[in-house]
Amino acid sequence: MAWLLAILETLLFIGGAPLLAGWIKWLKCHLQNRKAPSLLQPYRNLFKLFGKQPVIAQHASWLFDAAPYVVFAATVLAATIVPLIAVHLPASAMADVIVLVGFFALARFFLVLAGMDIGTAFGGMGSSREMTISSLAEPAMLMAVFTLAMSASTTNLSTAIDFILDNGLVLRPSFIFALVALAMVAVAENGRIPVDNPATHLELTMIHEAMILEYSGRWLALIEWAGQIRLMVYAVLIANIFFPWGIAETSHFEALAFGGLAIFLKLALLAVALAVSETVIAKMRVFRYQEYLGFAYLLSLLGMLSHIILEAGS
Repeated sequence: MAWLLAILETLLFIGGAPLLAGWIKWLKCHLQNRKAPSLLQPYRNLFKLFGKQPVIAQHASWLFDAAPYVVFAATVLAATIVPLIAVHLPASAMADVIVLVGFFALARFFLVLAGMDIGTAFGGMGSSREMTISSLAEPAMLMAVFTLAMSASTTNLSTAIDFILDNGLVLRPSFIFALVALAMVAVAENGRIPVDNPATHLELTMIHEAMILEYSGRWLALIEWAGQIRLMVYAVLIANIFFPWGIAETSHFEALAFGGLAIFLKLALLAVALAVSETVIAKMRVFRYQEYLGFAYLLSLLGMLSHIILEAGS
């Protein structure tokens, strides 16, 4: 039963990620007074791309062919270890945030190499910018995680969620700093405004899109799907670590149903917040990325210091 539930959670991640992306797009269109596409449009796009044959550049190596599969597999593995509707599943033993960062780094590594493999100017530019952002975002994310780990005495996600649930609603300044820092990192890592514009058609401002310009067909579908899953993973991390109330602690049907409803509502609200922020905030210049992510790291550091000063001695 536990393994079936773990598989079900992974399938919910894979199948629900395009719906979350469609919900965000629908909200943004309405906020910007534009005609919104259907919530199911991401599924239609993926289905259309999977039906097309990829067009491969003449000088592409095996790395260009293998990268979409590695990116998608690593992202699915990352989703497997993140608690969605329940904790204490078989994957909880490896549900460590350090492992999660490692899976994301593996996917990024192959995607960056694939972007440079063809030798186009835009691919190299996007790969360079992606590595610059990741070199600034990963320390901020790890520092936010360490702030959480100092309170829960673990980097295991299930154990950390148990700690927060057992202590109830407690105002922790360290968690507030870590929450804001992790949200800023999530925006940067998923190529959202103000760091990147996922709907851009201006080549000189592209980051993620510049790396995948040469992809088409089912390979492009795998990369786009992996990006949607990664966005949902970050949203679930924020929802279930800092607002874990409602997640199922047993395998009873009532608890699982309530956990599914709770994460559905939390993800819907987070999508509203993201859509509003992307509507009212403009994309920043490339040379200001270090200021943005440096501020995220500073918030994480302040969270750790506030834990040491205010909470460690209590």
